[in-house]
Amino acid sequence: MRETLKITAAALRDAGIPFVLAGGFAAWACGAPPSDHDLDLMLKPEDAERALEVLAEKGMRTEVPPEEWLVKAHDGDVMVDLIFEPRAFPVDDELIERSPMLEVEAVRMRVLRPTDLLASKLLAMREHELDYDSVVEVARSLREQIDWDELRDRTEHSPYAKAFLMLVRELEIAPGGEDL
Repeated sequence: MRETLKITAAALRDAGIPFVLAGGFAAWACGAPPSDHDLDLMLKPEDAERALEVLAEKGMRTEVPPEEWLVKAHDGDVMVDLIFEPRAFPVDDELIERSPMLEVEAVRMRVLRPTDLLASKLLAMREHELDYDSVVEVARSLREQIDWDELRDRTEHSPYAKAFLMLVRELEIAPGGEDL
């Protein structure tokens, strides 16, 4: 997976397609335990088709699944999700610019901030898609990097986010008090 990340990031960079590392690998790049699920990259909707072309040129098999918010590339057994319309927020220049540039596996790339990462995960939760394990792990690992007030404000309309915030407060992962 790490080799696929390097190939994908370099290909998109060389093609001038701005992207942000997201998902478990973004958490790992910020200090959380390693991820072995898949690679998630966020890019602007208008760049999705070109990104698929670039990755196909690198020998990856590409796919346009029925979901309307992402496209996929496959490098052997490794799946790369190219997400362009997540539920949590638009992928736009502002998101890309606020994502810090980090060196990941010797390749410089933008990485989703932990606050954005948690907002994305929490706002994607639905009644039949609840998985607090991964968000608690990210919160525990990266708690000092999370803007808890911003996270609360951005997710206040989600009952699943409210439950998460109460849980991390009770587990003493997040700051306590009335504010969170």
